[in-house]
Amino acid sequence: MINYKLKMWAFLLIMLIAMPVMANDFNSQRTDFRDESIYFMITTRFYDGDPQNNVLCWDNKQCQIDTGDPCWRGDFQGVIDKLDYIKALGFTAIWITPVVQNASGYDYHGYHAMDFAHVDCRYQSGDGSKSGDVMFQELIDKAHAKGIKIVLDIVLNHTGNFGEENLCKEFERNTKLRNQAEIDACMIPNTSVLGSDYLTIPGGKQYQRRLALMKNTDGQNHDSHNYWHHVATQWNWDEPNRWWGQIAGDCVDLNTENDAVAEYLVKCYGEFIKMGVDGFRIDTSGHISRLTFNKVFIPQFKALGEQYKSKRLNQAPFFMYGEVCARFGSVQYRGQDCLSPYFYTWTSDQDIMNSWNSDATWWDKQVVPEGAAPLGNMNLCLKDVADSPTSNNTFMLNGAWHKPDYTQSSGFNVIDFPLHYNFSNAGSAFRLAKDGDAKYNDATYNVVYVDSHDYGPQPNDRVRFGGSDAQWAENLSLMFTFRGIPCIYYGSEVGFRRGQVIDDGPNGPLSNTGRAYFGGYITGDVEATDFGQYTASGNVNATLNHDLAQHLIRLNKIRQAVPALRKGQWTDEGCTSTTGIAFKRASENSYALVALNGGATFTGCPAGTYTDIVTGKTYSGSTITVDAPATQGQVRVLVKDWKGGIVGEDGPFIYTTSAQSKDGQAYDGQEEAGTDIYYGSESAEQDGAVVFDPNGGSFRTETVTVTASLNDGATSGWYQIDGEDKVEISSEGATFTIGSDMKFGDTKTVKWGATNDEGTEYTGSATYKKVDPNASIIVYVKADKAPNLYVWTAGGENAKTLNGAWPGNKMTATATVEGVEYYMFVVDGVESFNMILNNGGSA
Repeated sequence: MINYKLKMWAFLLIMLIAMPVMANDFNSQRTDFRDESIYFMITTRFYDGDPQNNVLCWDNKQCQIDTGDPCWRGDFQGVIDKLDYIKALGFTAIWITPVVQNASGYDYHGYHAMDFAHVDCRYQSGDGSKSGDVMFQELIDKAHAKGIKIVLDIVLNHTGNFGEENLCKEFERNTKLRNQAEIDACMIPNTSVLGSDYLTIPGGKQYQRRLALMKNTDGQNHDSHNYWHHVATQWNWDEPNRWWGQIAGDCVDLNTENDAVAEYLVKCYGEFIKMGVDGFRIDTSGHISRLTFNKVFIPQFKALGEQYKSKRLNQAPFFMYGEVCARFGSVQYRGQDCLSPYFYTWTSDQDIMNSWNSDATWWDKQVVPEGAAPLGNMNLCLKDVADSPTSNNTFMLNGAWHKPDYTQSSGFNVIDFPLHYNFSNAGSAFRLAKDGDAKYNDATYNVVYVDSHDYGPQPNDRVRFGGSDAQWAENLSLMFTFRGIPCIYYGSEVGFRRGQVIDDGPNGPLSNTGRAYFGGYITGDVEATDFGQYTASGNVNATLNHDLAQHLIRLNKIRQAVPALRKGQWTDEGCTSTTGIAFKRASENSYALVALNGGATFTGCPAGTYTDIVTGKTYSGSTITVDAPATQGQVRVLVKDWKGGIVGEDGPFIYTTSAQSKDGQAYDGQEEAGTDIYYGSESAEQDGAVVFDPNGGSFRTETVTVTASLNDGATSGWYQIDGEDKVEISSEGATFTIGSDMKFGDTKTVKWGATNDEGTEYTGSATYKKVDPNASIIVYVKADKAPNLYVWTAGGENAKTLNGAWPGNKMTATATVEGVEYYMFVVDGVESFNMILNNGGSA
């Protein structure tokens, strides 16, 4: 009989072990993004999972070398390796910075796109076996496997200043990792548009030449399709015309009112929706009009989200929220609804939307010089500025939940910038919400954070939140129990870089800023069996045991346990706090009373039994008084008809009678260590190429003689003139002459191929055009270096300059006449003119 019982117990044990672990209701029913809490990171600054793909940025190299901190250090493998860390903290979603191919001197953050269609090559695996696109897909899939959602930061407002692969191709990108730290090795200029002398002119002039091709700043209509805006300086940060202003030298403002641009962006970012990202955070949304979002972007992204919902975790609706920057003390930004975050949560007037011109060819017919006034759909956007209505969707009515009205919702949500800006303390943030939440269509969808990669709260918004652990705990306790979707910026769980300047540009070590590398604090092993449930060792265990990390773990557990805290409406009617803040939360089937920083009395409570899920105490009656220590970050959450027990364990800020701390574990001393594994300038290798001189362009002589030579990266090469036989190029080079069989206006294209020592062949071409010299007046100048040429016509008030204002532009075009090279300037359409040659101002 004993033997039989033992066998039965063994059988039951085997069955229990074999039974699948069913996901709890919270995990399996997360189809509302308000169920999430977000961990926000700059991917390159979080964790280095693959040191072999570390790369220096082009700018500020010496600081990166001195500190052993390459800007491109963290990677997708690092995020994959630390998914369990994020899950151990209790976070259910990760917001990562933009991933598309960037180009600028300090682009580790991802906001300076040069190719919207591909993931940045610096995210590829260190051995080159997996592209950045493949690695990103791997991150999405592995995050989903752990029940974590991925929110992708995207940029619709601007490109960087190196052109864009499909809108204005100025460069060929060499994608080899070893070449990325050296601009001349990875960015091969398209000399047919940038000029054969591009690499020889100063950096400032290079910038102006690149910019002119996008912005028509040199007076020529390069941007013939009007893919970029052209208002020059005729805009203001605090007026609606900020929707088309260039906000920085490396943020060149796209014409999002041109459907050709919008469709291209939707196509590119739609590929990431297909990959399975769960939502978009949309950068600089306040610099795009609401009408543009409501007419073009939001409907198309929502449709793609619906089409590919099977790729997302739990097939949840695609979620979007925008950054409408509002560094101001009130909910309404400087007296203007149309510039305020809440404005974007409302739909636009249908008659105005119906007037939108979706014909992109209209823009092709417009010649728009830089400095022009708004035109086309831009003017239509200026009509969509009427003040927003108000809503009670956020608020409980008569002490109860009510069905919200979303008939006027835009379907676009926002970062709660006003709350963020007032999070110097929880009381200020709460009072602001009380006064302003009615302005949002539904503030329960707002994404709420204390600080970020850009700003902290006022009054010193350029630094990471500098408050004590207790002040942090107070802010977090409000964020996780109040309306909105809580979000923290990486490292906040230990007060990382508290009070440090967030972004100092390329003017010192990143390690001294709020964008420092965090990876040293999370080395070691961690395994999370569920959100907030884990085992860990090493530095990551010390970090998880930090008082703020433990506070976050419990707050995440509390919020996940109570639907009313995640997506409920709120009121402070019938709520009296003794020393802090008190409010009620209610969703359709969940009801809670919340007291922060001390006890509170609640009146008008619906009948039922209320359980404090912090202490386990129960309460009943229409008036309920709960006691709690009057300490910062303290929380009491009384849940009506609660069926569970205490949620989480007593910690440093939330406890029954006395604080409990796990803090104090020593790190290994390497948490701030640098690395000596990275690609720098010395790592670059040159691709094989044939160099033509002159490298294409127009010539006004009967013939032009071209020299062809191999660059240092080529061991052999050839050229081919307009379909003729290929001609091999020796190590001494070769010359050829064209033009004798060409008429004025004819062109010839000369192709080339160059092979490196690994046997890889690179190809390219240059096009030459023969121009009638008698159709123009040509100035030839023999000089050692390019002079400035100031040219003007006579005529008093009718006089005009022909080569820019004094001292004129540098001469860049060249011509060879009888074997002698001259600088050349061509003037069309005038019979005579005046000119002064000078060296930048000195004649």
